[in-house]
Amino acid sequence: MARRSCCATSCYTTKTKLNPFNSFLCAFISFISLSPLIAEAGLYTASDQIIILSPENVDSVLFNSSAALFVEFYATWCGHCVAFSPTWKNLARDIKEWKPAVDLAAIDCADESNRKVCTNFGIIGYPSLKFFPAYSSSESRGQVFRGFSRDVRGLRHYIINKLEMHNETWPPACPPLETASEAELDNFFQTNNVKLLALVFERKDSYVGREVTLDLLQYENIAVRRVLDTETSLVSKFGVTDFPSCYLYNSSGHISRLKVLSEARTFYSYALQRLPGVVRTGKPQIPITDLIKNSTLQEWRPFNKTRVYMSDLESALHYSLRVELSGHISISGDDLIALKKYINVLAKYFPGRPSVKSALKTVDSWLQQQKGVEIKYSDFRDVLDNTVQTSDAVLPEGVQWVGCQGSQAQFRGYPCAVWTLFHTLTVQAKEMSSPDPQEVLQAMRSYVSSFFGCRPCATHFESMAQESMDHVTTLSSAVLWLWSRHNRVNNRLAGELSEDPHFPKIQWPSPELCPSCHGLKKTGEHSWNQEDVLTFLRNYYSSARILTDYLQDETQALIHQRNRLTAARMEKEARRGAERRAREVLDSHPAEEPQEEEQQEEEEEEEEEPALGEQAGEPYPAGLERMGAAEADKADNQAPWEKPQRPQSQRKPKIVGMKLRERQEDIVDLDLFVNHHYKAKALRAAAMSGVVQRRSLKKKEDVEDLQFEGGWRVKRDLGSQEENLGAGVGIEPYPRPQSKRWMSLLSLGFSRLDVSLCVLLYLLSTMCLLAMYLYFKLRIKLRRAKVSLP
Repeated sequence: MARRSCCATSCYTTKTKLNPFNSFLCAFISFISLSPLIAEAGLYTASDQIIILSPENVDSVLFNSSAALFVEFYATWCGHCVAFSPTWKNLARDIKEWKPAVDLAAIDCADESNRKVCTNFGIIGYPSLKFFPAYSSSESRGQVFRGFSRDVRGLRHYIINKLEMHNETWPPACPPLETASEAELDNFFQTNNVKLLALVFERKDSYVGREVTLDLLQYENIAVRRVLDTETSLVSKFGVTDFPSCYLYNSSGHISRLKVLSEARTFYSYALQRLPGVVRTGKPQIPITDLIKNSTLQEWRPFNKTRVYMSDLESALHYSLRVELSGHISISGDDLIALKKYINVLAKYFPGRPSVKSALKTVDSWLQQQKGVEIKYSDFRDVLDNTVQTSDAVLPEGVQWVGCQGSQAQFRGYPCAVWTLFHTLTVQAKEMSSPDPQEVLQAMRSYVSSFFGCRPCATHFESMAQESMDHVTTLSSAVLWLWSRHNRVNNRLAGELSEDPHFPKIQWPSPELCPSCHGLKKTGEHSWNQEDVLTFLRNYYSSARILTDYLQDETQALIHQRNRLTAARMEKEARRGAERRAREVLDSHPAEEPQEEEQQEEEEEEEEEPALGEQAGEPYPAGLERMGAAEADKADNQAPWEKPQRPQSQRKPKIVGMKLRERQEDIVDLDLFVNHHYKAKALRAAAMSGVVQRRSLKKKEDVEDLQFEGGWRVKRDLGSQEENLGAGVGIEPYPRPQSKRWMSLLSLGFSRLDVSLCVLLYLLSTMCLLAMYLYFKLRIKLRRAKVSLP
């Protein structure tokens, strides 16, 4: 009983006398249960369209402002403040169009940093409401609102009363709220630069006219005035019989009654905002001709606004799976769980073509088989694109918006298609009797939280989910929950820069689409008939009514994907072939030494000369002592055509994962290569006979075949690397290359460069001798001519 009293009684005024212990317990329980949830940002956020006050901005917001301010002072631990917060949020959404004239604000007095501000304004109880007129001075402490109503309608009427009671400067953005007279209307179009005047005829106690006037505050080319039923001359002139009712009056004197579903504020405002020529300030409406010709890069696609297009749904899938997800190189943890939920819901409930559904099921099956904690997006993409290999499954590439196309490239598109996709999935889950009412909603929540590119949008959606998604207990309530939150987002974004002027954000469905969805309370307030709304949504997003216009042909999509995969396979095979040929080239070089050359070398005389290593300044005898007898025997018994065997610790380098060298970068030290070759043979001979045979290192035929496809640069220095390779290892590093006899002369090796230089010098000497011969021959002729003269 004590707890019940606590929840029903104000935190600073009590009608029921409570036990002090019970009062303390009530406050303590409220503080413990609520503060962890709201300590971070209080009861309100910027997405609630409420100004959050702090010591840094309180003066600039409340004082000398061109708009009137309505401020709530609250404490996060106060149960009544928590209970009142939904009403304050709903009021902010309800009077969003009034913002240039009046705005809502809130400050958390439980925050110690705000405590001084609340004390300066004399706040001793919560919640407290204060009204600050426009251009309030810094000494103002606001007008206290006592005994205020706890519903949106009562608070809205209180704001209107306060606006009309402005004793000082009238808010410049606020239109006149007084009643109109016949004299004013006679000269109205001469004194006001508007094309259309809307007159709301009502009784004195009605607020409809003033509410509609403020609702049209942000719109141009129209004005709204209130006319009382006591203005008999105007009532008879316009032929008014119902109160309230709305009539249109233009500059030419034409009068017509505004046709609406019900005579109420919501229907008047909606109809007037969509009259031809009426546009939001700063957002001129784009004519359809200009929209088609100039505003979009692609040709405008005429579409039916009352139907859903499969092209939008498939385009949303393509952008989601191939573009948005591609930003994640690897997906792990909660993101991987979110992806699995998302794909699983799509595979179950997406009402697409058989090929698309088959592609989604293949990807879902692959994902469910992944038992690790991380996957690569490239692997996911391969599965998504390669499903055609196993069956007729394909998700067409590219986006082609139809029902979600915007008047310009930055409007609508993907966000519109995502909402449409998830509305369709919730309806399909309802039709297929999903066992989990929150299955689609939770999949959408996790996907938006992990992958949706607009991070502020993801934060706003998460806040809505935390607020009430847990209350969804049936499939019908899931459909309605997503619909109501979509309308809340539309209300928040109406009038923003992201709003397409050709497709304004409205509370959907409109009265034209679903008249039975709209109703009126006894107080005249608008209400939604949720049963009719559910029926409308199930019909609107039904798979049987989705239009397939503008879709890419399924057969062409399959052919295109097969061709692309075939080209990818051919490219992969070509790359493998190049790697295989490169391995063969490396394995075949240097060429095997012919047996004939071995026999020729064995016939040469053995001479006791200094060892090859000694000629180069290297102590090879020490190296021979270190070489084991087993290695010498093994090297000696090896056939000349066999490849030399490497030690256990030295592995042959593999070409896998390596790139081929470019020709211009191949640099080989030919002298070093030949030296290593003959050093190994010298070591073998020394192991058998103790005598190191002299070998020639300048055979041109050895050099020629060691050149690969490009020209090689020759180095002539023998360094420490020769010593280490030749002295410590008793094997032949590489077989001798195949030689050609015509390049060998007097046991000296000639390279191609040497031969070219010899030829060049021979030609130059020949030319020089020829020139000398001609010169002397000419001189002899001249002398003979002189002698013969008389």
